[in-house]
Amino acid sequence: MIINRTEMNSVIDLDTTYGGKKVMVLGASGFIGRWVARLLCKHGAQVYLFVRNPPAAEKIFSDYNIRGIIVESNLEQSFMTFLNQFQKIKPSITFNLAGYGVDRSERDQATTRLLNTELVEKLCDAVSGSIDTGWSGQNLVHTGSALEYGEISGDLSESSSPHPTTLYGQTKLAGTTLLQKACTSGILKGVTARLFTVYGPGEHNGRLLPALIDAANSGKPLQLTEGLQKRDFTYIGDVAEGLLILGACGKSGGGIINLATGKLTSVRNFTEKAAKTLSIPTEKLEFGALPTMAEEMEHSPVNISNLEEIVGWVPQTTIEEGVLKTIGFISDLN
Repeated sequence: MIINRTEMNSVIDLDTTYGGKKVMVLGASGFIGRWVARLLCKHGAQVYLFVRNPPAAEKIFSDYNIRGIIVESNLEQSFMTFLNQFQKIKPSITFNLAGYGVDRSERDQATTRLLNTELVEKLCDAVSGSIDTGWSGQNLVHTGSALEYGEISGDLSESSSPHPTTLYGQTKLAGTTLLQKACTSGILKGVTARLFTVYGPGEHNGRLLPALIDAANSGKPLQLTEGLQKRDFTYIGDVAEGLLILGACGKSGGGIINLATGKLTSVRNFTEKAAKTLSIPTEKLEFGALPTMAEEMEHSPVNISNLEEIVGWVPQTTIEEGVLKTIGFISDLN
């Protein structure tokens, strides 16, 4: 049975599920990580925030009303230190939101493999050796990427045969595969949530919505591509909520779940909707002034039937609502 959002919230009470539980968040100061940590705090979890740079992270945590135990962990230098920290904490559930290669400045191949693939293998071993038998949800929630699919035709369903063409997509897929394999033992319960075009407060500067907000504030023209490529734009608040719901659900057995809206919107349409919300004059949008990047992924609609069937929930925030929430959040910070 497909359960609607209202019914789902009565089936899985996130306050009851996460309240008082030890939850580890890797990559807690990142775009996805800070929103997951924020929501976990809202639902009363005892959150352990694994970050590379605690002083920088403290400002983020203050801005996002995140209260937890900050743990300095540089995975690039020492997996052994991280594993020792994990064994001391013994979390009920771990959210692996660490990753490398999304930002254009992140191009070191060794680090890409380390954080997107090797880390997942180490995590699977660590979590498998420290299962909280009183916890009924997932032991490990791992975030995957649309780029794992790569160049394939048809709708993007989890059963598709992936063909990633970028190092980021290849290493993320390798991590997903390692988690699937680790879950075949029956000891570890884990799920990979494949994310698509996530937007909202905390995005890297230079991405589309931050660039539009800058243009709205400065009044300057904004150079853009033609924007004909289509994306599944998902608001960050919905992504964080979806990850917590997936974590609370004990189903999937190492499976992959597309966490998206299931609706494609062209980049140009998103831009025009956001510009209208931000009161940017149409003539300030210089479509076609920039070339479309060669690595731009073209795909059919994202199949979210597994998300609907397993947790009975799908993202609900419209683009206009997501942009309003973003500028409202930024305004409150200032």
